[in-house]
Amino acid sequence: MGSLEEERLVQMVHEFIESESSTPASFSNSKNLSFNQRTKYFALQEILGSGTDVESEVLENVKRQMRKQNELEETTSSSVKNWLVMSLKCDGFKASLCQTSWITSLDCPGGDYEYIDITIKDENGNSTRLIVDIDFKSQFELARPTATYTELSDTLPPIFVGDENKLRRIISLLCSAAKQSLKETGLHIPPWRRTAYMHSKWFSQCTEVPTRRGNKETKSGTSGSSKVTKWTLPIVKPKRRDFGGGS
Repeated sequence: MGSLEEERLVQMVHEFIESESSTPASFSNSKNLSFNQRTKYFALQEILGSGTDVESEVLENVKRQMRKQNELEETTSSSVKNWLVMSLKCDGFKASLCQTSWITSLDCPGGDYEYIDITIKDENGNSTRLIVDIDFKSQFELARPTATYTELSDTLPPIFVGDENKLRRIISLLCSAAKQSLKETGLHIPPWRRTAYMHSKWFSQCTEVPTRRGNKETKSGTSGSSKVTKWTLPIVKPKRRDFGGGS
């Protein structure tokens, strides 16, 4: 975080502690938090509380659709995301199922990840891209976390809806806290808990995944009537050669 933002967060923490406003129950029971840890906690609270009306509308819609999840015959992660994309498109959202993939680098092992992408247009025609992740909180789980990190990660919502800037700020804050937690417990920091790997999940090159409705396959972000045809290798018949019967 930049110096101006840090100063603003420090001032916010001072005002919060000195005020008579109620403190979240779980946080008020943590008596051994350092000032830096308190700053991270309130910074995360501020980020999560900065949602726009559009984000709130999408989140409520996603929650409503997820309550119908038990109607699915299949409950795998991919099938749930596929079903949710189709449901959001039926509700008028320009939604798509995105898959990121990245190759192994020096400080980041390769992998792939899926999340939902929604494009919102305002009255002026400006587009806003929202990332929807229905398995967001579990991405930040740690082995043997400290009480401080547990308290911080428990603040994360199970379902994330927000723009890229909001997500980047959360990743930066949680990865910093995870590094401190692992250091305190004497554990090695695995590559998949570093900032580079977490960024790769949502910010690598994205490919739209075809969604399936019944037995029909449709491309995410398009109408349900569009079809995706599967290319097959054409059968080539061998030509018959006439070797002749002459001497």
